[in-house]
Amino acid sequence: MRAAPPPPLAAQPFPLSRLLGIALDALRTGADERGGPLPAGGPAAVTARVRATLGDVLPETGTGQEEALRTLVHLVAAGAADPAHPLCAAHLHTPPLALAAAADLAAAALNPSLDSWDQAPSASALEAEVTAALAAEVFPRASRPDALVTTGGTESNQLALLLARERHGPALTTVVGANAHHSFRRAAWLLGLPAPVAVPTPRGVLDPATVARTLDGLDGPVLLAATAGTTEEGLIDPLPELADLCAEHGAELHADAAYGGPLLLSRTHRHLLAGLDRARTVTLDLHKLGWQPVAAGLLAVRDPADLAALGHTAAYLNAGDDTEAGLPDLLGRSLRTTRRPDVLKAAVTLRALGRSGLGALVDLCMERAQDLADLVEKAPGLELRDRPVLTTVLLRPAGADDARVARVRRTLLAGGRAVLGRAEADGRLWLKATLLNPHTTPDDLAQLISLVELAEGDTDR
Repeated sequence: MRAAPPPPLAAQPFPLSRLLGIALDALRTGADERGGPLPAGGPAAVTARVRATLGDVLPETGTGQEEALRTLVHLVAAGAADPAHPLCAAHLHTPPLALAAAADLAAAALNPSLDSWDQAPSASALEAEVTAALAAEVFPRASRPDALVTTGGTESNQLALLLARERHGPALTTVVGANAHHSFRRAAWLLGLPAPVAVPTPRGVLDPATVARTLDGLDGPVLLAATAGTTEEGLIDPLPELADLCAEHGAELHADAAYGGPLLLSRTHRHLLAGLDRARTVTLDLHKLGWQPVAAGLLAVRDPADLAALGHTAAYLNAGDDTEAGLPDLLGRSLRTTRRPDVLKAAVTLRALGRSGLGALVDLCMERAQDLADLVEKAPGLELRDRPVLTTVLLRPAGADDARVARVRRTLLAGGRAVLGRAEADGRLWLKATLLNPHTTPDDLAQLISLVELAEGDTDR
């Protein structure tokens, strides 16, 4: 029996176009089946549907590319927590722009790898231009700032600690707030550094006086990690004051602006990031308030000489004579070797929307957060933690204990009605709404409030 012909290559436009139509149709039918922000029934029901549909993961005879694509894309879409749905508001998980998703498809079809120039000629040049431009947004007064493309905040924070360790040695002490991202603790462990010194943040942000006392008690090199957009509450540490303290104590400042960094593009709100450019390194994510498909992270550095520590040679990728002859050396641009051109989707978005277009999307999300806070304050059965700084709103049923708050959240998840996160603040558990969908309307927010109130009533039954 003659073997079946191999499936067409993605770079061939006509087969890809046909398959893309099937995938898009399956996305639509899956969303129609789901009918809400996530599937109803909880983990057991979702797993059962996946197993029933999937059957044999590796059948002896395949079902064909069109059936496989249609069936499994439909399955995943029907069982998705859809960030494009206005009632899916739990995490820093944005609905990607269709434009960015289309660019990401083109990157996947071409499949360059940015570990050597001969695998990615245009993509590597594009990355160099885009990262330099974005670094200049973070460090407008630096002479030649630069940025590395990463998979997100966790990798960026790890790289920042690595670069600091290479400057100062393994005795480096990292100081973080209790509000800081968990990646700092993991990064210190991976890099063989002492566990970070955690400064209490009872008000959700670092207090300069407390930080000063902490720095006074430390010897040796210190890296202070501030946050511009905390995961729990969306708060911004007092960056100018912290930068002053670092200057006084001879410490270095890293700013984790994975969440809040894109406010730089908003003329209305960029003042909230005053002092960011005084950090030595800055983490920034464009798959948060940049609406890119995951992954789209950056680590921006004020001094490109800091990146020399990442230099690495593999003769088959960046032989010395090739580099001397003018072929760009890409291995020092990441800790990864094989690396997809995540910069393409960002470049397309920046070109298409410009500063004003992206800034307007940021402003819309900031406005929706204020709208939701207004609704919570007017709801007699709900309590608002505080007015939002970014796009995170914490709320809870008034008078409820933590166990009841947790049940309200799980009731909404199990019913597939709304996706809210959870956060701890002032010693209590709160429901967390993270508003990153610029298409969310005030009516959607009113529906979210109604669903919370209804779920709170359901817990009495």
